[in-house]
Amino acid sequence: MTRPEIRGVILDILENIAPDEDLSDLNDSEPFREQMELDSMDFLDIVMELRKRYRVQIPEEDYPNLNTMDGTVNYLEPKLADTPV
Repeated sequence: MTRPEIRGVILDILENIAPDEDLSDLNDSEPFREQMELDSMDFLDIVMELRKRYRVQIPEEDYPNLNTMDGTVNYLEPKLADTPV
């Protein structure tokens, strides 16, 4: 997957978890929780959806890497490099 494809996947997951949020002006370098109404369960839902869709294992100690869109894409890029869309 490319960086834009990974970003699209994350946006899709976020839309499913927080359907009332406007993601059109999401700042990729700002933490999700500062821009959206996400709680810790929503965050775990993101991690679980990535595991379900792409079999990506994300250890709890790596969760801070997923605070922003940029961080999430950077973290997932090597893990999803050979994954078809």
